[in-house]
Amino acid sequence: MIDATHPFATGLTAAAVAATAALHLPLLVLHRPGWTAGPGDEWHRVPDMAAAAAVAPRLGERAFLAIGPDGLPAFADAPGWFLLRGVDRPAPPLPTRHRFVRDRGPFTADAERALLREHGIEVVVCRDSGGDLTAAKLVAARELGLPVVMVDRPGVPPGVATVPTVDEAVDWLTAICPHG
Repeated sequence: MIDATHPFATGLTAAAVAATAALHLPLLVLHRPGWTAGPGDEWHRVPDMAAAAAVAPRLGERAFLAIGPDGLPAFADAPGWFLLRGVDRPAPPLPTRHRFVRDRGPFTADAERALLREHGIEVVVCRDSGGDLTAAKLVAARELGLPVVMVDRPGVPPGVATVPTVDEAVDWLTAICPHG
């Protein structure tokens, strides 16, 4: 089995670990590299959503929460105003003062910059999911001089093999199943 889920989908990875252990099957996690701060970035790395909810209000009154619906409850009692965006309206608990924008990515840096300006965003909060498809918000934050609260990704369970690329996952699969 190859687990190619989102880096923050810890429940799915735990289920894959349990299922493959029960069935005595090999497991590989495709664990793409996280993001790295570059010149001009002001990142504040935190270990989890609770820490992000504590740090973000100290950096700005108006925050864009690009953290997925599972992270929103950590901000339910946080001071400040929060911009939320998603395909579906998230379930409570939600931050007391917020605006929800219904939209689907991927987004361009120009679109992210416009969104941040339109809503007077002062700080961006996001998960370190890595990858190019969702990095535009980081480009926009850098260009606008905004701080970013970056939530570190959870680790992969101990003893589970990982690779950083799809090509390496295909190579692993080919090695254990050479005849298809």
